[in-house]
Amino acid sequence: MRILLIKTSSMGDLIHTLPALTDAGKAMPGIRFDWVVEKSFSEIPAWHPLVDNVIPVSLREWRKRPFSSSTWKGLQAYRRAVRKQQYDLILDAQGLVKSAFLTRLSKGRRCGLDRESARESLAAFAYQQHCTVNFYQHAVVRMRSLFSQAFGYPLPDSAPDFGLSRQQFAENTFKEPYLVFLHGTTWASKQWPETYWVELAKKAAEAGYRIKISGGSQEEVDRAERIASQCDAVDVYPFLKITEMAVLLANAKGAAAVDTGFAHLAAAMNLPTVSIYGSTNPAYTGALGNHSIQLAADFPCSPCLNRECSYRKPSEVTPACYGTIPPERVWGELRAAVKTIK
Repeated sequence: MRILLIKTSSMGDLIHTLPALTDAGKAMPGIRFDWVVEKSFSEIPAWHPLVDNVIPVSLREWRKRPFSSSTWKGLQAYRRAVRKQQYDLILDAQGLVKSAFLTRLSKGRRCGLDRESARESLAAFAYQQHCTVNFYQHAVVRMRSLFSQAFGYPLPDSAPDFGLSRQQFAENTFKEPYLVFLHGTTWASKQWPETYWVELAKKAAEAGYRIKISGGSQEEVDRAERIASQCDAVDVYPFLKITEMAVLLANAKGAAAVDTGFAHLAAAMNLPTVSIYGSTNPAYTGALGNHSIQLAADFPCSPCLNRECSYRKPSEVTPACYGTIPPERVWGELRAAVKTIK
């Protein structure tokens, strides 16, 4: 059975989808997937053993320049790629108008979320088969539920299997034990205070670890370098690609993270990972894994789900909610988690 899966972004959402592929493979031997994904994330789907072809698109760029020649050429190339064969099912796991549009360019029966379940209800008009999925549950559960309905097998109650392992990315080039700090995130409200990262680095260094830290933007690299300037045990890796970061994580002893895509990758690899949540709710988008720990702020307005912190009362740190998740707590949880797999 050949399936065209449309799930274009973001990084965390792609990783949340991987266990659903594993479920489908166990329930339906012989099922194979071609995966349509945003070009910047095209490395991720190929990691799963049931994915044969990765079909990159540039929706973000196309939306910025809808009438440019590059956009039309990109759409034509996509149409040629997905119409090479008749798919048994085209599954839109995104639930947006833009992803629904991509289903209409493909050959096969179209399936997706119904009007009550899709993030953009108009997307449901593009599908011939509809699925009802409760939004108010973890994203991994939502994806597993969607796939089970689309393919007609019972929803598994087992722990999610992401189809990933640290052995996929193992290298013997790292000689010293180290931890990875995942500090980068696009939301200002998700950013754990920089002074806390410095304190955490010093605690890790005292315990004999080096710290590897990177950044996906110049702002994040600058922050990483400021942290490194205050702790000699910190190594800065600017602008690592997704697979390069996967290698860095796979060979680490553990990771501390804010709510960011690489935190989901670390947890999915079963790397001991402590993830910090202030403005977002780990019940819906928390990093999952056998050695994943989620620390949520205990604060009156948390989780606010706002990109910017609106709290205006005096506080020792900004955002104020992170005062309830100090470095001592994070280090205690991370140290204990690392010890469990030694």
